[in-house]
Amino acid sequence: MDRQNITLSLPKDVLKKAKHLAVERGVSLSSLLSEHLANLVDEDRAYRSAAGRIKRRLKDGFDLGTRGRVTWTRDELHER
Repeated sequence: MDRQNITLSLPKDVLKKAKHLAVERGVSLSSLLSEHLANLVDEDRAYRSAAGRIKRRLKDGFDLGTRGRVTWTRDELHER
């Protein structure tokens, strides 16, 4: 996979904690950030895919087993 360097500006306290976290996990800071960004991208892709499926289902409608026929009247539905 091709890689590209970037310049990233972070608050000093966040950077310090992230470096410690990377050391605790035995990975480089670059690997830690890369993994988290990859996860974020994957989560976004999955969310968009799920949202698209839901939108298509809502557009297509749901089969309620009536085959498009109404077999009741409004009065029957609202009998008291």
